[in-house]
Formats: sequence, structure tokens, C-alpha cells
Amino acid sequence: MFADKYLIKNQNVALVQDEPDEHMGLIVVIPCLNEPEIVKTLESLVRCDRPGSTVEIIVLINHSETAAENITQQNQQTKAELDVWMRSKTSDELRFYAVGPVVLRKKWAGAGLARKKGMDEAVRRFNLLNKTDGIIVSLDADTLVAKNYLVELERHFKKHPKQVGATLAFEHPKDQLDNKHREGIELYEKYLYYYKNSLDFAGYPHAMFTIGSAFAVTADAYVRRGGMNRRQAGEDFYFLQNLVQLGTVGEITGTKVYPSARLSDRVPFGTGPILSKWMSGEEDLLKTYSFQSFIDLKKFFDIKCSLYKTDFEKYNSILKELPNGISEFLHETDFWLELEDLNRNCSTSVAFKNRFFQKFNAFKILKYLNFMQENHYPAVNLNTQLQLLENASC
Repeated sequence: MFADKYLIKNQNVALVQDEPDEHMGLIVVIPCLNEPEIVKTLESLVRCDRPGSTVEIIVLINHSETAAENITQQNQQTKAELDVWMRSKTSDELRFYAVGPVVLRKKWAGAGLARKKGMDEAVRRFNLLNKTDGIIVSLDADTLVAKNYLVELERHFKKHPKQVGATLAFEHPKDQLDNKHREGIELYEKYLYYYKNSLDFAGYPHAMFTIGSAFAVTADAYVRRGGMNRRQAGEDFYFLQNLVQLGTVGEITGTKVYPSARLSDRVPFGTGPILSKWMSGEEDLLKTYSFQSFIDLKKFFDIKCSLYKTDFEKYNSILKELPNGISEFLHETDFWLELEDLNRNCSTSVAFKNRFFQKFNAFKILKYLNFMQENHYPAVNLNTQLQLLENASC
């Protein structure tokens, strides 16, 4: 079977004992830590229109081996409640499983490992059917979904069978928020839009939203990618930015997920912590990276093909023609060494062009933007930068 080696390497242990249905096409994985209202998420899935294939929902209840007693008790209560709830909601075409509580080692306990445990189980179940094109969907326990969520997921991958994954459109519910909280989440959504579309403007081919509750991956690509990482936060960003090295990650805009805009400190960064800092005055969401940093980056990306088989002297000559900030960044990060490695391993200019963004990837871009903000273009008003982006994109 396609995932045998991966499952053995990761010492996978079965979490769901039932045999998978032969017509299973989607598995939605939901990590659950101290979530007393998770039934709201599950009810939104019950309300979904049914796709042609069987769907499984795996809720992975989890906590750290050092978790406080109130959390372990809540998880035990959640498991008991879901066992009862699921008995009346499970059907032939929509099957629910609550597993755990799974106790995670203190060293790795967090969003990444919990998501990995659930997604590994999804791979194991698709592996039993040898179904490489099975769709593993990442969702969160505080996130609602649109009625056409499941059918749009199935439709997208049938229409684009060569894509290795896809992100989904999202919107944070705002009706019940007070004014400052609402302003914070609206600014955060603007920032996400600005960042993604500025990357697209600059010529980065893998610009995407990276939201843990809003992406899907094929079972085969998940295995080839090496599975989910164990990062305690930002696991979605790292996973998706590495996934694009395997193939195209599409964008599903015909449906939506609705992640909670709640305040949280359970992870080091992300929506919850950012909003908490905004509410306390520690984070200024009105400011962001200068759009000029993206303009300068575009100038570099536009001449990337001239770097193919170039020598050090010509490389330095090219850098002198670029804006000072990006030239400094390339020198300080020794990009020449990465360029040398790229040229050694690319026999054609087409291969060079295709692999260039494996070197200058999303991680390096983020380092570049922070470098520019610190040394050249200080943080500026978000709304002003959005207007500059809109003008430049016309």
C-alpha cells in the first residue's frame, strides 16, 4: 500500500477500529483541546449537503501530559458527550469518530502534533483502501462551515486531480464582538489579504492564505510531503509552504469556513494571541510592512532568469542595479551560496526558473520583509498600503 513505509516510520497506531467504507473520499480531521462547544462545529457538518463519496469526521481529543486537571476533565467530558451525540448523528454517508483523549508528550504537545496525529490516522485509513487520491481536510474545533463545504471540496479535487492540496476561503464571524474586538479582527483579515496579494504582486507563485482550519491535501501528497510537522504553532504555514514544492496548491473560493475570532493564549502566535495583544494594547494592527518592500522584491524576481549560470562578478553587477535594501539582504544572507547550489543542480533555464522559489521561498521572504522593516522601511499604515496595492494592481 502507498503509505506503508510512512506509517511504519511514524510508528502509527490505529485510533479508529471500524473498517473504512470502500467509497470513502474525504476525511475531515479536527484536533480538540478543551473545547466544550465543539458540537456547534459538528452540527455545521451535519447540515452540509452530501457529496458523492462517504465522509469521515475524526475528532482527535488531546492534551499534554502536563495539562491542568480542569483541561483533562473537560476532555474526558467532551469524549463522553461526543460518544452519545455521534451515535445519533452517524450515517452511512457521514461517519463521526471521537478518539482519545490522546496524551501528547510535553516536549511536542501543541497544535502541530495534535493535527499530525489526526491526519496520520486519516492516511492510515486511506492506506487500507490504497486510495492515494483520498482527501484529508484540516478543520478546527471552533470553526463552522458553509452548507456546500463537503461538496465543494469533492468537486474541486475531481476538477483538478493533479493538485496536491487546496486552501479554502474563510471569514471570521463578527456579529457578537464588541467594537474594539471587531476592529481587531477586521484589521487582521485586511492584513492577511494585503500580505497574500502583495506576494502575488511581487511575483511569488505560491502566495496563499495559511489557516489551519482552511486547507486540504491529498493522501498521497501528505505522505510524500512527510506528513504534518510537530510545531506548537504555525504548523499550517510550514506545512503548506513545503507542500507547494510537490505541486500546485489550489484555492477553493466557492465555499467558506468560519473560524472563531476568540481571544486565546494557547499558542505562541496566530489569530487568538494577536487579537489578545491588540485588545491589551500590545499589538498595533493598524501598521504593517511597507508596500515598497514588495515593489523592491518584484524588481528582483523580475530579473531572476538572468541569474541562471551567472558568475560571481556578474551576480554582483546585477545586485548593484537593484534597490539598496534587497542588495544588502542578499549579501547579508549569503544568497550567492544558494544560487551556486541551484545552478549546479539545474541543467536548463526552465529547471532553474521552476526551482528558484525553492531557495527564495516564503520563509526567506518573511526574513526579507522583517529585514526591510528594521533597516529601510518602518511599519506603516495598513489602509494606506492596501490602497497602494490596489493602485499597483490595476
